[in-house]
Amino acid sequence: MRLRILAALAAISVAALSGCGETGGSGGSAAALRIMAPAAPGGGWDQTSRTAEQALKSAAPDRKVEVYNVPGAGGTIGLAQLAGEKGNGNLLMTMGLVMVGAIEQNKSTVTLAETTPIAKLTEEYEIIVVPAESPLKQLSDLVAAWKADPAKVSVAGGSAGGTDHIVAGLMAKAAGVDPKQVNYIAHSGGGEALNALLGNKVTLGISGVGEFAEHVKSGKLRALGVTSGERLPDLDAPTLKEGGLDVELANWRGFVAPGGLSDTDKQALTDLVTKMHDSQAWKDAVAKNGWIDSFQTGQQFADYLTAEQTRVKGIIAEMGLVS
Repeated sequence: MRLRILAALAAISVAALSGCGETGGSGGSAAALRIMAPAAPGGGWDQTSRTAEQALKSAAPDRKVEVYNVPGAGGTIGLAQLAGEKGNGNLLMTMGLVMVGAIEQNKSTVTLAETTPIAKLTEEYEIIVVPAESPLKQLSDLVAAWKADPAKVSVAGGSAGGTDHIVAGLMAKAAGVDPKQVNYIAHSGGGEALNALLGNKVTLGISGVGEFAEHVKSGKLRALGVTSGERLPDLDAPTLKEGGLDVELANWRGFVAPGGLSDTDKQALTDLVTKMHDSQAWKDAVAKNGWIDSFQTGQQFADYLTAEQTRVKGIIAEMGLVS
């Protein structure tokens, strides 16, 4: 009996030590890496997180990787959770321009200053779409409808204050419509916005090209324009400038980690993400999704993040998007 008890205690001790190896901040190859997508499934952050998961598994087969979702408030709920993981070197959060705007819009008490910048990954242009049955055939039709009655033109997009909302405001301003009059309906994930469009519950939708492109190609949605300076390959859609709206904007996404990381953990995460970025699996996914490779790490990304916070704060104030 005594031997059985000792064996059981030994097994418990081994399990406990294994658990510590899975969640500790050592950044070792045996530890599980968790990637938080701070939004509902189906959106850009979720897509980026799961693409990174597969590329990481390809680039570092011995590393366990898990993606999980924390939706709400433009990613600021997830940001608050990340802040509570101070010193955890086995956790990344996907974020980007949307979160920078949401922090301002929601007056979040937790900011990106409480994170550790790891890497900027990609940029992506936005696309403006309508249901296939929509009477709006081109941008001029949208402008006319907006000027006639802004309240009747409902715009589906991501979180309030995020990239989609900013694009809607900039488009309205360029069309001569007060951005504050835009009837913007925020969704916590791209899947929700897509369902609203396919169900003809909204007038139009704005999101990253990668989220709507396949539905445009299948004929379920019609593209009115894209926010790039030039037309995008493999996509039948004019630029907003072609349609008479002087708007050009690229969304971006990247990784941050919790604050309080040791230099060793920070370098280990940076090295791992760099290895992922250099993998063929990641390169193929970037090309397939129509993303633009804009990889930055270290102080370069930290400086970029600081500049973006200043820039977006100005845009949101100008658009009157602060609640």
